[in-house]
Amino acid sequence: MKSIRIMNETTLPDCTTYSVCSKIDTYDKPWVEKQCRCPEHAGECSSSILSNDGHTITDKTRHYKLCEPVRKLPKCRYFRDITWTLVTKGDNLTQQIVHCVCPKDAVAYMIKRQAYTTDDNEVGFKYSFACSPQSRVLCQRKEPCRLFTVKRRTSVTEVNTSTLCQCPRGFQCPSHHTDPGVISGKFYPENMLRTFSGYCV
Repeated sequence: MKSIRIMNETTLPDCTTYSVCSKIDTYDKPWVEKQCRCPEHAGECSSSILSNDGHTITDKTRHYKLCEPVRKLPKCRYFRDITWTLVTKGDNLTQQIVHCVCPKDAVAYMIKRQAYTTDDNEVGFKYSFACSPQSRVLCQRKEPCRLFTVKRRTSVTEVNTSTLCQCPRGFQCPSHHTDPGVISGKFYPENMLRTFSGYCV
């Protein structure tokens, strides 16, 4: 089993109902980012790299852990229901609340971004995500099959991936931003973020 890096061991806020207590990123070397502390009656937040512990929602290479059993959540409808909301605050802490579970093999995508002002007059954002089936469209010639956004953090690299289309028979889409067939794109210095495009090989 791969080693796991534990992030955010400092004092954590209390979890609200169905909020994500920790996020495990398995894209490269697994690392854990704790987001809140489960109530005493729920026990400790799971830090298992496995997704079959009954407290995990999987989205691409991320495992979102909940204090409550996932089976108690309803199933989302494609494009209509909000699967989770993500709130960023002025101190960069985030709160992620899950409302329903996407169908199997679905992907979550952002459908709304809303600014708000905190009690300290700082600007925060609330992001809403819905579920979509994976694209079954075949990639055209010279069309990227996957996009990567790579953000350097203090001691880890956070990568988001978006599959755009399916490669023709006999070809494969790169799964990592350092794989053959991936071309470096634009760099955004203000966010320490770089984009990459993967092509069928």
